[in-house]
Amino acid sequence: MNIRQAVLKKVMPDMHLMAPNLTSGFVHQTVQRAIHGIGPLPPAASAAEKQLTEQDGVVKDAIGELIENHASLAAAQGFVTNLGGLMTMAATIPVNITGLALVQVRLVAGIAHLRGYDLNDDRVRNAILLCTLGESAVKQLVKEKRVPGTPMVLATAPAYDPELDKLVAGEVSSALISRVIGKRTASAVARRVPVAGGVWAASTDAYATWQIGKYAERELRPRTEAAAVGGGRTGRR
Repeated sequence: MNIRQAVLKKVMPDMHLMAPNLTSGFVHQTVQRAIHGIGPLPPAASAAEKQLTEQDGVVKDAIGELIENHASLAAAQGFVTNLGGLMTMAATIPVNITGLALVQVRLVAGIAHLRGYDLNDDRVRNAILLCTLGESAVKQLVKEKRVPGTPMVLATAPAYDPELDKLVAGEVSSALISRVIGKRTASAVARRVPVAGGVWAASTDAYATWQIGKYAERELRPRTEAAAVGGGRTGRR
C-alpha cells in the first residue's frame, strides 16, 4: 500500500468525527463570519473599502490588493495548520478547512462588494460561494444543469431559490474537504518532515486562493453590467 492510500484509509473513515460541522450549516456560518468579520479580521466590505482608499478609488487595483492579501493569509494559515506533518494531520484538518474557507469566502465577498453587489442579498451570497468552487467546477455544474448558470447569473437572478442555496452549500462543503484531504495526501512524503509539510501547504493554499480571486474578478462584473443579466441596483465600476 502506498503512502497516499495509507493516509486515505486512516483519515477518510473518521471525517464525520474530525469535522462534524462541515455541512451546509458550517458553510453558511462561514459566510456570515467572512462578511461581518470575526476576531482580528474586519468585515469583508470594510477590508475592501480600505484597499479602495489606499488605491485612490481604482477598483481594479483594490481588487488586486485584496487577492494578494488573502493569498498571503491563506499561506499563513496553511503553514501553521500543517507544521506537524502526518502525526498531527487528524487534529489539524478541520482547522485548515475552516481557515481556508473563511479566507476564500472573505476574498470573494470583498470583490463582490467592490463591484457593487449587496452582501446581504442571499442571491449574492450563493454567487460568492459558487465562486469559491473555482471555474472548472462551476462549468461542470452548469453543464450538468445542477445550477442555472455562473455566479453572476445567480447574483442577478429574479428571485432567491432556497433549494439552490442547499445545493451550492453542499457542493462547497464537499469541495473544501476534498481539497484539504487531497492536498495532504498528495504531499504525504513531504509531510514526514513537519516544516516541509507546512511550506507545501502554504504554497498550495495561497495559489488556490489566488486562482479563486482571479476567477471572481472575471466573473463578478460591475453591477451595472450585470444588470443586463438579471437587473437590480447599480454600483461602482
